[in-house]
Amino acid sequence: MIGIFDSGIGGLTILEEIKKIIVHNNIIYYADSKNNPYGTKTDDELKKITSDIVDYLINQNCKIIVIACNTATTRCISYLRSKYPNIIFIGTEPAIKIACDNNYLNTLVLGTTATVNSKSVQKLIEKNKKPHQKIYLKACEGLANAIETNNNIKIDELLKEYLSPYHDIDSIILGCTHYPYVKDKIQKYFPKAAIYDSSEGVAKHLKKVLISNNLLTRKGKQTIKIIK
Repeated sequence: MIGIFDSGIGGLTILEEIKKIIVHNNIIYYADSKNNPYGTKTDDELKKITSDIVDYLINQNCKIIVIACNTATTRCISYLRSKYPNIIFIGTEPAIKIACDNNYLNTLVLGTTATVNSKSVQKLIEKNKKPHQKIYLKACEGLANAIETNNNIKIDELLKEYLSPYHDIDSIILGCTHYPYVKDKIQKYFPKAAIYDSSEGVAKHLKKVLISNNLLTRKGKQTIKIIK
């Protein structure tokens, strides 16, 4: 059993990619909407929230767990790996490497405050950015919650506030799993920019880890359970 969790509907974008390439393993998805947004929680609060979810998924016989949330990954994955040494954790990080590898000159990374200010994002930039490339980090406070609650008026207000100041952007990194739901709205501000998220990369990495740990199921009908 594969476990996946996020602070609500965002991680469903990753689940959809996983379903395309992992077709036999059973999956349980935990949508933690009641604690959305994760970005406003203290470290201790988020460790307790994610530990409770992991305990539930372990009780459902999950051997591998995907943290389908950039914020929870940056703030909790090391803690969870230490607390649950027998469980394999797959994290989610902004696709900064893709933009750098494709030699984009001006990349805008959108994410929660916790994500864009995290040490892991800084390390990704330091590791992948070329001298001639510019990477702009923008914390989109409140956007994930507006998407989660389907508040289109608030979504439009926030996107205008956050995106209008930027020009000459040629690539955009969606550093929150909720943001692909408003990809078309974001694209309107930057019609020629390439937009990337982490979904495909997480799915491919998950399959490799399943294979290397002899956990990939190769036959049988897949069942997918969503817990809200």
